[in-house]
Amino acid sequence: MHITFKETRDFTAQNLQELFQSVSWVSASYPDRLKKALDHCETVFTAWDNGRLAGLVNAIDDGELTAYVHYLCVRPEYQGQGIGRELLRRIKEQYKSYLYIILIAENEALINYYKQNGFEHINGRYVIMIQNFS
Repeated sequence: MHITFKETRDFTAQNLQELFQSVSWVSASYPDRLKKALDHCETVFTAWDNGRLAGLVNAIDDGELTAYVHYLCVRPEYQGQGIGRELLRRIKEQYKSYLYIILIAENEALINYYKQNGFEHINGRYVIMIQNFS
């Protein structure tokens, strides 16, 4: 295994679908929309094992103060090998002059993971959203 990290967007809808299916994310059901969404994000870093998309992180930002990490996704068979950590390091470097880098952690294990990678859990903050899928 040799992981290569890229800032290019040379992934296909199929690459994305396979990656997102590997972690059972609903976005995998919409590969063309997922590709279009990631093509329009300000920042995307990917991790490749030869021609296989092993991981991805993306961020949406306001150009000056705040960046939102939307996806951090690593195939289960590649987890625990530092790929997510490296993807987050690249995001933190990209946005080091911003006041905030924000993300949503969906469970305690992820809160702990992000804390180990330099993020701070802010008590009293809540995620509010509308889901438009069935």
